[in-house]
Amino acid sequence: MNLGKLGIVIRREYLNKVKKKSFLLITFGVPVLFAAMYVILILIMLKAKDEAKRVAVADASGIVLPMLEDTETLTFTDVSAYPADSVKSNLAAFGADILLTVSPLDSVAKSVTAQTYSGKPLGVETVEVIQRQINDAVEAYRIGTYGIDNLAQIMSDVKSHVRITSYTVDDSGKETLSQSEVFMIVSFGLGMLIYLFIALFCGMVMTSVIEEKASRVVEVLVSSVKATELMFGKIVGVALVALTQFFLWIVLTLIIIGGINLFGGFGKLMGGKDAQSAMDMMQEMQSMPGYHPGGATLDMSSVTDVASLTDSTAVAGAPSGLQAVMETLGSLNYAEIIIAFILFFVFGYLLYASLFAAIGSAVENEADTQQLQIPVTIPLMLGFFIAIYAFRAPDSPIVWWGSMIPFTSPIVMLARIPFGVPVWELVLSIGLLVGTVVLCAWISAKIYKVGILMYGKKSTFKDLWNWFKMK
Repeated sequence: MNLGKLGIVIRREYLNKVKKKSFLLITFGVPVLFAAMYVILILIMLKAKDEAKRVAVADASGIVLPMLEDTETLTFTDVSAYPADSVKSNLAAFGADILLTVSPLDSVAKSVTAQTYSGKPLGVETVEVIQRQINDAVEAYRIGTYGIDNLAQIMSDVKSHVRITSYTVDDSGKETLSQSEVFMIVSFGLGMLIYLFIALFCGMVMTSVIEEKASRVVEVLVSSVKATELMFGKIVGVALVALTQFFLWIVLTLIIIGGINLFGGFGKLMGGKDAQSAMDMMQEMQSMPGYHPGGATLDMSSVTDVASLTDSTAVAGAPSGLQAVMETLGSLNYAEIIIAFILFFVFGYLLYASLFAAIGSAVENEADTQQLQIPVTIPLMLGFFIAIYAFRAPDSPIVWWGSMIPFTSPIVMLARIPFGVPVWELVLSIGLLVGTVVLCAWISAKIYKVGILMYGKKSTFKDLWNWFKMK
């Protein structure tokens, strides 16, 4: 391979891409879009409140209505003296938007049933507020039936929320604070980042190959350089374009968001009354079914309550949540993470980019790539799904093998590294990946050399095999 010609191809690919109007539009447009999403997200969080509603209450139990308290969005009115059917069919006449009916008290179960009636479906927040107040009323009644003085206070006092402080101990006996939730977030972030990089950049390689083949430009290029030089030049050139674009996205997004925070007044908003409303919203979410303290909402038990991580209070010598997070972040081996990320990204990209380049050389338009892409995209997606759950059991067999198999290791191994991976496993994983890159690049180059000049026929896997066997 002629390195001089390879450099010319790389430079041509890079300059052609960065000079396009589409590159400039996407490069400068995406940060603006990110900033707009940031602003919209904050506005939604601060301003998304349900409309004020009036609730007519027909309470046959006698224990719920006295416990109902008006909120910012709900006002309760007693209509127990009127037939429920009359109120239900004439809500407007009673000045109500919702009718809440409560059944007579079940003395055996010490509970009630409740129904709501309204002109249109209620929002989740409205239902949750009503449901929580009814549950509080039933609980208060049950506590009162025991006849024990201050039972409610006793029950509140005995509740406990013990947070485990984890330490790792090395061979020398040195203890290091290690918060599992921090490792989980870093693990998921690394796996997601490298998956997006590989999927996005390799797709750009395939698109570039298809464009040159469809426009017949490639016929002119292969008359001056070898097909393999063209393929590898394109792969490296697109990588440089993508890295340039990604770097500019980060820088421009941070600048724009920083300007918004500085001049847009969002800092004041987040620190004011609206911020308290946002916190109230979070507290309401914690009362939803499936929420467990120290766990996650909606039965996602693997995700830890953020409040418990950043709580500034500490119990009798135990580090605070924020202190644990900061110490855990400080204990990470950033040199190992950065070096591993670069190696797995480079070789993972080369592996999939060579395969996508071969696919692009076999078709004349992107619509024909679907069938050929499936065997390549499935391992990539499988690696992403394994990486999502790597934090649950980073040393489990499926995660271990996922970090060794070259087609999934770039993603899965990055997700394992925050939890600590023996050096020999890292070396073995990288070695297998490099060997597979060489093999796949050789196979792809042989297919590319033939396929790039084939026209007029929709290629199949059999065609790719025949091209590979050609000398």
